[in-house]
Amino acid sequence: MDETPSTFSRGLLTSVPIALGYFPIAFAFGVAATKAGFSGAEAFVLSLVIYAGASQFLALALMTSGAPLLVAAFTLVAMNLRHVLYGPALMKAAGEGASRHLAWGWAWGLTDEVFGAALGEMARGRRFSERYMFGLGLGAYAAWVSGTVVGAVAGGGALQGWPAVEAGLGFMLPALFLALLLSILTRAAVPVIAVAGLVTVCGTLAVSPTAGILGGMVAGALAGVVRT
Repeated sequence: MDETPSTFSRGLLTSVPIALGYFPIAFAFGVAATKAGFSGAEAFVLSLVIYAGASQFLALALMTSGAPLLVAAFTLVAMNLRHVLYGPALMKAAGEGASRHLAWGWAWGLTDEVFGAALGEMARGRRFSERYMFGLGLGAYAAWVSGTVVGAVAGGGALQGWPAVEAGLGFMLPALFLALLLSILTRAAVPVIAVAGLVTVCGTLAVSPTAGILGGMVAGALAGVVRT
């Protein structure tokens, strides 16, 4: 087992697959934002400040449909409540000796995929490193913001000639996150994942995707507690 703390450059290198997945999605967001009437600068600020991945498309739809800003904001918060659990889960996996000095900074970049990649790094025997987290988060964040800028510059209608590509972009983020989770999947975690997945699907079909995600999180956490 290699317990050497990971470095900033290693974090950047680990972020490359995530960045490759983020860039085309962010490009599509930039195109969609300009197509919806936002300026390139406004699309850039949306990705720079919100940085909510696929949730930004929903925010865009809500804002362009005339929904109040507070409703759009609360919807985004509800859809991304799971991120509140990522930091504590990561620090628990890192152990008591892990530094929390700059947690306020690297926690900003904790997306689904960054969280999965960081857990995978520790599952392979690396010790937690704040420098690694900054490198990993910065690479993914830069890809998202730059992809938005390029998409905004390309403007609305850039993907109209490529409908298959446009349709596939919506599937890329979930597929990327699933691939990262599968890389660290253990047999002991399968029942917990099955419970979380079942509750998520049932909640999504019965109520809404947001309720399904939140219900799946709670059910998965309870199943994990019961199993341990």
